Amino acid sequence: MNKQGFTLVEVLIAIVIVGIALVSLIAANSSFTSTNDYGVKLSTSEFLIEQIREMITLTEYDDLHSFDEEVYSPPKNAEDEDLTEFGAFSQQIIVQNVSESDFENVVPDGSTPFMRVTVEIRLNSKPISSASWIRAAY
Repeated sequence: MNKQGFTLVEVLIAIVIVGIALVSLIAANSSFTSTNDYGVKLSTSEFLIEQIREMITLTEYDDLHSFDEEVYSPPKNAEDEDLTEFGAFSQQIIVQNVSESDFENVVPDGSTPFMRVTVEIRLNSKPISSASWIRAAY
């Protein structure tokens, strides 16, 4: 018997293999897109945290408690200007005095020269990222 082409079974198997490859590529593309989107949101939230960190760095130690429980929506930059292009984001700030020997232990205001500043970034009211650091009166 002299074969001149592919059999119907061979063509169907090739179509199935190509179909599986296409479905895999589409699923991978969707995954890459959502991962990239999350990366952009995370990068933006880290930028917004750094803006508050810079703002707090420029503030006198005795004035830090004025930031406690502040929520900026739209977020603010280091010069206290609204960042309206990031309107879906918000910055929440918590300032607490902490123990000299244990920065996790919150103590009454003014009882130590150490304050912990925590900034939480939210996107449409959902937490995206947060950071804490210690500021000393020295």
